[in-house]
Amino acid sequence: MEASLKEGKYTYCIIKSSQSQSFGSLGIGGRGDELYTICFNDIAAVVSNSPIKRYPVSRENMLAHEKAIEEVMKEHTVLPVRFCTIAEDEAKVKRILEKEYDKFKNLLKGIQGKRELGLKVVFKEDVMYKDILEKYEDIKVLKEKIATLPSEKTYFQRMEIGKMVEAALEKEKEIYKEDILETLSPLALEVKTNNTYGERMIVNAAFLVEKHKEAEFDQRVQEHGEKYGDKMKFKYVGTLPPFNFINLTINVEEY
Repeated sequence: MEASLKEGKYTYCIIKSSQSQSFGSLGIGGRGDELYTICFNDIAAVVSNSPIKRYPVSRENMLAHEKAIEEVMKEHTVLPVRFCTIAEDEAKVKRILEKEYDKFKNLLKGIQGKRELGLKVVFKEDVMYKDILEKYEDIKVLKEKIATLPSEKTYFQRMEIGKMVEAALEKEKEIYKEDILETLSPLALEVKTNNTYGERMIVNAAFLVEKHKEAEFDQRVQEHGEKYGDKMKFKYVGTLPPFNFINLTINVEEY
């Protein structure tokens, strides 16, 4: 069925370039389609051939989309385009570039020399509850009080301890999160705090950092890693495409 679908141009990102260029066979969909530029003046869209269809938001497809942009980013400042943006032909891509030329130029200028850095901080499982029991005397006392009693007689107390631990955990997470973000945020132009997932995650944030401040930012992250290393795991990812700060939505049917 797929063979009969009309072919279009899947668009990954916008870059500053006036020359035809290829970035390898990284096209979405697993067919080995070539990534290449379609230029207008001194800006270009990086595209690959693709059937005109709706790609499901699967891990495989998202990774292919992101990997393509990361490859282009090795050489260029990129404006990521929203997942599954497919124009019907090269002429349509050029029309979009022409119509949005000033906007794209300004965005490229604004993002140049800046990096997205990602940080996730998670409590180590074994430390988390131990830490709370040491710090919150009321929880410790109640836990000790029911420790020797048969479990069927302590159902409500155990429920109560569970609630107390949960509240204490949220409080602790907030204190640590504030400490980490207060130190790092002044070094970033923009900060995006994303939703945390799982009860142990403290920070899930992206920072837009100027290139000349990156070393200092790295240093601060490392200091926090040393300060809290016995309690937390730090997952620090440097130099990502600026997905959290720019994700161009191009409604191709409007052009």
